[in-house]
Amino acid sequence: MNYQETLDYLYNSVPMFQQVGSSAYKEGLENTHALDEYLGHPHTTFQSIHIAGTNGKGSCSHTLAAILQSAGYKVGLYTSPHLVDFRERIRINGETISQEYVIRFVESHRSFFEPLHPSFFELTTAMAFRYFADRHIDVAVIEVGLGGRLDCTNIIHPDLSIITNISFDHMQFLGNTLAKIATEKAGIIKKGVPVVIGETTEETKPVFLQKAQEVEAPIIFAEEEQRLKGATKFKTCTNRKWTEYPEKHSSAIQAEEAEAVSGWIYENETYPELEGVLGGSYQLKNTNTLLSALPILRKSGYKISDNDVRNGFWQVDQMTGLQGRWQKLRNSPTIICDTGHNVAGISYIVEQLKQMKYERLHMVIGMVNDKDVSGVLALLPKNAVYYFTKASVKRALSETLLQQIGASAGLQGKTYPDVQSAVKAAQEKSLPEDLIFVGGSSFIVADLLSCRDTLDLD
Repeated sequence: MNYQETLDYLYNSVPMFQQVGSSAYKEGLENTHALDEYLGHPHTTFQSIHIAGTNGKGSCSHTLAAILQSAGYKVGLYTSPHLVDFRERIRINGETISQEYVIRFVESHRSFFEPLHPSFFELTTAMAFRYFADRHIDVAVIEVGLGGRLDCTNIIHPDLSIITNISFDHMQFLGNTLAKIATEKAGIIKKGVPVVIGETTEETKPVFLQKAQEVEAPIIFAEEEQRLKGATKFKTCTNRKWTEYPEKHSSAIQAEEAEAVSGWIYENETYPELEGVLGGSYQLKNTNTLLSALPILRKSGYKISDNDVRNGFWQVDQMTGLQGRWQKLRNSPTIICDTGHNVAGISYIVEQLKQMKYERLHMVIGMVNDKDVSGVLALLPKNAVYYFTKASVKRALSETLLQQIGASAGLQGKTYPDVQSAVKAAQEKSLPEDLIFVGGSSFIVADLLSCRDTLDLD
């Protein structure tokens, strides 16, 4: 098989959540343990850091990998989903796994795994761990796929666990209250392993405290920790113009000037004027989380300088290939995309849009059918022009139904059969001073990035 044939085999032979949703979800770790034993327990050959959470775990995973890479470590990075190419999921020092390795892994081991009927994620996780072991990495940053307790990444014994936040997503698997969701994600907390919690609520904090106490795991709450260290300002940047953000939820932001955000500055006693390249005011929470994690890693033996930290934050996109986080793709008109896809993620995006300066707002929106579509659409600005579309995955909600639900929320616009036609229409109808936002789903962003040459995007 060549690479494309191998991908077709994987996509068609094992259930892929990215494509089909709940039917691909397999509860339990039996397959994971079987694959791990067969492959020689590869995760035991390298150190690891485990990152869970509803939102922000991708940005945190990539930024932490960039910091460690800057410090001279050979760093494996395992994340999901991919946007353009499957190989984005598995990287070492920013380089994706080779096509040849993917082909060879499937051909060499299919006689074992086919009778198991593993899920796509189970098989991909096994591949990643074996690849990291074969390439003799120093440390892997491992992002949880879904939940935590029963996620197939949860066989690792990390040096540090991180849980970014808890909000409503994947309730059909994780529970319909924040406490239940927190319980599932708290399942990554291991005996004696320190854990950093990025954000909490009245419902979730007791869950984390109880679990940490049960397994005698040191626990740090990042918001409290960074508040004590003088983290009082967060500024987003565009064309070297800065807008100050108070250390509150972004709904409290009072901005006087805004254009296309291309970075931020974070004020803190330890790192005065720490600069980051990832746009979006929600990066404040991720920064709090990471700055709380770094002292723990240093205490456990990681050699990370202040310059490594600054370099990792400023060059994370170049060092790891991260895309889709408040990513600016063009000027005149400005085009920005973001992978936020649930109520919590969209809330931050909506508040960020309020800080932007533009003549007219164009929203290219698509969603998948297992999200809180009505809840998300109810948050979106009413005074924008909408381009309802769908991604090229089976889970995609039809653009017609999305338009109907949008109309009930006061959103007006036309339908388009795919992302390319929707964005092209938005470009044709926009003035140079306008803003086009593309999002609603990771898969909408994936389709956008796949056709960026056709749309003449940066």
